[in-house]
Amino acid sequence: MQAQTASGKKVLVAYFSHSGNTREMARQIAEATNGDLFEIVPQSAYPAQYDAVMAQAKREIGRGYRPALKGRLPDIGAYDVIFVGSPCWWGTVAPPVATFLAAYDWSGKTVAPFMTHGGSRMGRSEEDIGKLCHGATLLGGLPVRGSAVKGSLDAVGKWIGGMNLSK
Repeated sequence: MQAQTASGKKVLVAYFSHSGNTREMARQIAEATNGDLFEIVPQSAYPAQYDAVMAQAKREIGRGYRPALKGRLPDIGAYDVIFVGSPCWWGTVAPPVATFLAAYDWSGKTVAPFMTHGGSRMGRSEEDIGKLCHGATLLGGLPVRGSAVKGSLDAVGKWIGGMNLSK
């Protein structure tokens, strides 16, 4: 059974994390909303070395590549609000997140994106997420610099507070 917020909405926090920053943000959001966590994991892991992962991401994003994912995807129909988290790679969501988003019917759902970044903030990710989530209400996203994630609890709380989703 899915947890509910004080507003009675069922929340899922789905995220892909390469370095751990997006995972930490997802944990903070799930804690603040009493939401369920789901980690988006690609079948084939990305290289650990920064330059190698950025080169691979650039190729994949340029080709519109959608990598296969590991694990069973959650039943999106059971949730009202889905937070979607990703590192901002080349100005958009990481390819595993695009795979995840393309797998569902988003009609009637509320989607709230959050991004970790090294200076690009949200890039064009909100626009790209909107294209992949036809029929969803897309809320304004929260960008947090990767180096600031551990100290982002106040920013996360303020962002969620504006959505009436706090637990």
